[in-house]
Amino acid sequence: MVRIACTHASGLLSWLATLSLLRGVPAMPVGVDEVCTTGASAKYGLTFTGMWSQTAFPKQYPLYRPPAQWSPLIGVTHSSDYHIWQKNEYASNGVREFSEKGEAWTLMKEVEAAGERIQSVYGVFSAPAVALGTGQTSSEFEVFTRHSFLSFIVRIVPSPDWFVGVDSLNLCEGDQWKENVSLDLYPYDAGTDSGFTFSSPNFETIPQEKVTQITSSFPSHPANSFYYPRLKHLPPIARVTLTKVKSNHIFSLPIEPTQSNQIPIGNEIGDSLINTPLDCEVSAWSPWGLCRGKCGEPGVRHRTRYIHLHPANNGAACPPLEEDKICDPDNCV
Repeated sequence: MVRIACTHASGLLSWLATLSLLRGVPAMPVGVDEVCTTGASAKYGLTFTGMWSQTAFPKQYPLYRPPAQWSPLIGVTHSSDYHIWQKNEYASNGVREFSEKGEAWTLMKEVEAAGERIQSVYGVFSAPAVALGTGQTSSEFEVFTRHSFLSFIVRIVPSPDWFVGVDSLNLCEGDQWKENVSLDLYPYDAGTDSGFTFSSPNFETIPQEKVTQITSSFPSHPANSFYYPRLKHLPPIARVTLTKVKSNHIFSLPIEPTQSNQIPIGNEIGDSLINTPLDCEVSAWSPWGLCRGKCGEPGVRHRTRYIHLHPANNGAACPPLEEDKICDPDNCV
């Protein structure tokens, strides 16, 4: 049977119904990966930490309608021949719907189909949404020798089709399970919507593009919410920590999100705040105005520009917004 290691999606009853469908999926043995020779199973605790703060990502940081937050996490344990998503490959319809709208029904049906067709999926689990850009959520799952890989996806909310996640992390190392794994996470574009900003309206990408990692310089458009040309690399927007659970630990369902597990990131979880400098951005100059002045004397032309984006975190200050130059008067008085 394809086993539900643990399942919880706060406030989304339809997800529970969807995940329950997988309980009836038969799982035939698959070929054991040569690199994994342990004969035992292992249980892990997963902690997802959102690090999407206004100081780390000041550009167009969403404060309302909706504010910065994270969708529920959808995770899968599987064999090496399955991928819920892959960099530089086309996103499935399920990943499209999840990354654009946060809807998981099609994604769950795809996972179910993979379990039936190639018996590559062992378990599906989820973790509650994080109501802020910074905060934590957690869950637990189980892996086996034949299904030692972990993949998951979390939608960035709001966004056109952006997400973070892990693709096919092997938790088996030779004849033993890894004790602890910590990975910094960076944003990905599902390649299905062409919006540049967190709050962009729907703008379908035709033809669909492949999943790509978003960087400080790609897409190389000044309007992009992650465009920070002064940075060589973006700071991590999230982090996942995996800890092998001791054999005598009670394997429990993930807890409901509360203030205690969704507090803003600070020293209490070992992270110092990142202050990403945001330079001022201004418009192009307006055309020069008429040259005005008295006859026989030099005149003055005037032009202006306006601020697109105010600086933050010691970014470069705004340049002058007005400029004059001497000229010969067009209509002297």
